[in-house]
Amino acid sequence: MPRFRRLLRWALIASAGLGLLAAIGLGTLYYVISAQLPDVSSLREVEMQEPLYVHAADGRLMAVFGEGRRYPVQIDEVPQRLRQAFLAIEDARFYEHGGVDYKGVARAVWLLATTDGKRVPGGSTITQQVARQFFLSSEYSYRRKLAEMLLAMRMERELGKDQILVLYLNKSFFGNRAYGVAAAAEFYYGKKLDELALDEMASLAGIPKFPSSGNPISNPERAKVRRDYVLERMAELGFVSAAEAAAAAAVPMHAAPHEPPIEASAPYVAELVRQEMIARYGPEAVTRGYRVTTTIDPVLQAAADKAVREGLHLYDHRHGWHGVERELDLPADADDATLAKALSGTSAQADLLPAVVAATAADGSAQVVLADARRVTLPAGSARWAGKNPAALLKRGDVVRVLRGEKEDQYLLEQVPRGQAALVSLDADDGALRALVGGYSFAGNKFNRATQARRQPGSSFKPFVYAAAFEKGFNPASIVLDAPVVFRDRRGNTWSPQNDGGGFRGPMRLREALVQSRNLVSVRMLDAIGVEFARNYITQFGFDPAELPPNLSMSLGTASLTPLSVARGYSVFVNGGSRVDTWFIDQIRDRDGNVLFKENPARACRTCATVGGRAVAGAPQVVDGFNFGALPAPRAAQPAATDTDTAQPESEAVAVDAKIAPRAIDERTAYQLVSMMRDVVQRGTGAAARVLGREDVGGKTGSTNDHRDAWFSGFGGALVTTVWVGRDDFRSLGYREYGGRAALPIWIDYMRVALEGRPIALNEPPPGMAKVYVDGNGRISTEGGGLAEYVKLEDLERMQNSLDFLGPEQDDEAAFDIF
Repeated sequence: MPRFRRLLRWALIASAGLGLLAAIGLGTLYYVISAQLPDVSSLREVEMQEPLYVHAADGRLMAVFGEGRRYPVQIDEVPQRLRQAFLAIEDARFYEHGGVDYKGVARAVWLLATTDGKRVPGGSTITQQVARQFFLSSEYSYRRKLAEMLLAMRMERELGKDQILVLYLNKSFFGNRAYGVAAAAEFYYGKKLDELALDEMASLAGIPKFPSSGNPISNPERAKVRRDYVLERMAELGFVSAAEAAAAAAVPMHAAPHEPPIEASAPYVAELVRQEMIARYGPEAVTRGYRVTTTIDPVLQAAADKAVREGLHLYDHRHGWHGVERELDLPADADDATLAKALSGTSAQADLLPAVVAATAADGSAQVVLADARRVTLPAGSARWAGKNPAALLKRGDVVRVLRGEKEDQYLLEQVPRGQAALVSLDADDGALRALVGGYSFAGNKFNRATQARRQPGSSFKPFVYAAAFEKGFNPASIVLDAPVVFRDRRGNTWSPQNDGGGFRGPMRLREALVQSRNLVSVRMLDAIGVEFARNYITQFGFDPAELPPNLSMSLGTASLTPLSVARGYSVFVNGGSRVDTWFIDQIRDRDGNVLFKENPARACRTCATVGGRAVAGAPQVVDGFNFGALPAPRAAQPAATDTDTAQPESEAVAVDAKIAPRAIDERTAYQLVSMMRDVVQRGTGAAARVLGREDVGGKTGSTNDHRDAWFSGFGGALVTTVWVGRDDFRSLGYREYGGRAALPIWIDYMRVALEGRPIALNEPPPGMAKVYVDGNGRISTEGGGLAEYVKLEDLERMQNSLDFLGPEQDDEAAFDIF
């Protein structure tokens, strides 16, 4: 026995020693791990990642940016049964344990000891899962598990149970880029949390365990098994009755993708906002839940999209069918599902859907299969614009585009236009962007031609040259020769500019030269005032000097400009001579609704001078060396017009102490150019716009060599709109595709909607101008007998010394009796 006692004693000592060593080891491990654990109190103020939301001016949602969807909710926004569904499947004793469920841990240890599995289910409470989601990796190790348990116990001491549960519900991943239960409810069922049915709640609760491979869209069979188990557990725990659980389990799986409801489509603008927000706030701009309100008018934006697409189709149809997108080698026995699968990766462009030709018929029709495996018929008349029927153009295996017709189940054969277009529409008084289209389809090409494409504006640039000439003493009644001219440079090279279509019309007034877009008049006029002076002057419209050619070709619009910059330049004419900055972000709010930024744009004031950014009266107007003279005191705001069809321009009502845009050109010059561009529409190259039936519409067409670019820039009311049409590869648009044919129809279709209900803008001559009359020989008088024209008073004084000025008739006695 003594020997047995000695052995027992040594065994006890060894056990105690091992126990002590284990305690020391565990204590050391606890100390090491505990010292490295993060501060769980930070969870009190945790910010969940939320996407960036972009809204139109009226609040309609335009876009959502971010890798994941998340809409954080408070615990009182989560229905009681939805909470119970998660507790039933994840942690039934959540409100009883202190962060670690030792029964669950013991069960997990037993499974590890009695099975061959290295990973066993159970053991992690909701609190532990939150600890892992926020602070730990998904590494499977005992060290990580111990850290998780320690963090969970700390969290239970720092936070309340409801705080922990709502962190879990907001943080968990539910597959398909949905983070948090609110985002999951919207994506899978298109519902708010309080709208969910019991079966839907159970389905959502079953997702976090297998978010990618077991969600109800990727694997509805597996998701149903999980859902039914959740319902069974809810019944066992008394959360629902057995009858309720059985009824919910009988509901078929019906989840389907539900993207955030985009209420106003403006993808090119939305991308501009995203880039601007990242520039301001860094990459986290798309994860902090910012809400951006833009200046975009959704009605005008929709009209712009429609006008561009229909205008490009109209252009494309003039040039006929240019073939299928690609050809597929299909097995003879391929069914519709196989045909549809061949379209994977081919996205819709604008309203054009991709389709595979399945068969053609003797009656000229064709059967095509869409990406959703639907088979539709293209009737014989669905390609009338191509001059042939679909059966003559297509064969089995061709990939084409179809457009839904006006009638139900009607589809038409279409093609993606080879041409591209851009449309920019601004409020001339403050530069606010109201509509912008950067191309036919953002899905097809994200290149924004409205802001990034630098193209030659052609004759639509001429008004800027005319404005520079008017600063040098020319006026709309000035006579300039439209006749051949040859220029020779120092190297002996010659340049002989030509009018479009050839021909010369001799001496002509500048008003008529602009109306008829005579190139040689513009060249002679620029030569007369000097290229350098004109370049410096034209920069006042907001152009970069580097964009303007340092030679006479500038008069023909050879500068490389974006449609946005051209529209901004035209706004100077419309608002009475002020240079406004273009802007598109009106307000930025954080996730809590606090306003972080509110734009306060400088507005145009027709009769205001500015000193220190404030409106004053009578200050000399000197802009970069150009002296526009002292302007009179601001006129009082005009009373509201009694005629609903006419109204004073909005800029007349700008307060004297408002934030005022700097003056770019003389208000009188702006008046003269607006008057002349209105004539361009009434009887010139823009005459097609007369269909709008408004006297305040004006603008200028533009075309470049070989018809590579077609432009129309113009205005109506306080809106300035520029349209460009061309090809990205700089190829010709085709024979006689001038600005008036390719761009102007788009402009008209858009402005028809944009101007509806807007008052007619007046164009009254400002102070400092005199009315003169021009006779058929170009001679000027103040007594009538010809076409009326308004000129600056200083120009009138100079003209009165001209032999072409006709004063009032006087008898000899009156003429020579100086005493």
